[in-house]
Amino acid sequence: MGDSFFNCCYVPPHPPGEEEPQRPRRSEIMASHPAHISPDKRFLIFFDFDETIVDETSDDMVVQAAPGQHLPGWLTDTYQPGRYNEYMQRVLAYLAEQGVTESDIRSVMEKIPATPGMLTLFQFLRNRPAKDFEVILLSDANTYFIECWLRRVGARQLFHRIFSNPATFNKDGRLVLRPFHSHDCPRCPDNMCKQVIVRDYVARRTQERGRPYQRIFYVGDGANDFCPALSLGPRDVAFPRRDFPMHRLITETHEAQPGEFKAVTVPWVSAEDVVQRLRKLVQE
Repeated sequence: MGDSFFNCCYVPPHPPGEEEPQRPRRSEIMASHPAHISPDKRFLIFFDFDETIVDETSDDMVVQAAPGQHLPGWLTDTYQPGRYNEYMQRVLAYLAEQGVTESDIRSVMEKIPATPGMLTLFQFLRNRPAKDFEVILLSDANTYFIECWLRRVGARQLFHRIFSNPATFNKDGRLVLRPFHSHDCPRCPDNMCKQVIVRDYVARRTQERGRPYQRIFYVGDGANDFCPALSLGPRDVAFPRRDFPMHRLITETHEAQPGEFKAVTVPWVSAEDVVQRLRKLVQE
């Protein structure tokens, strides 16, 4: 199968020469997609990136490339809740002004450790028959950080699609970050609602395939992973990292609104816990 099948990383289109264009509308989210994902996949599995695949937050780790490995107070004070993407645009501009290069940033990203058991889970997915898993990465980090890390560990080809905030280096050597999309969800940051992406992707793929998936899985950790997991059905499985915000929000929802969260919940400490459950489910 051609490499282009795997190397599809969504970047919203924009006119040449514009570094920070208007964010795309919801209707444009699915404008670019691979033409040849096999229609016979039995299962769809979504992964978050920060603190799910990697054991750190990549946006925090990039600060290690800054002079003195810290940011000045005047910059950190500009953060506003719900507008983290805009804050990171300023952080990346500051790093460029301080002479931080693409090589410096890549080196930091490549050193981030995987979460316990995650590479074992990747190997499990690789070794399954081709018809088993369609694997999607869904992250509020950015495409450059994610691609750096996945390529270092040799896992890029595992993912059929990556949905994240577009980030590319401009001619001046600055990593230019843009928001993924706009949406109307009150739970999520302005630049990304993962539930919108999950719902749109599942609807489109179900139409293309002519049938639903047997099960959908979601592996995550954060509050912004709770929102997409709400869209899962009773046959689907949410894998929240134990005692992280996603897990706590699911537990609170079960207590406060029984029946609101429909998916089976399987908390994990090591991603090998995910492997154990998937191994049972694929045999059903």
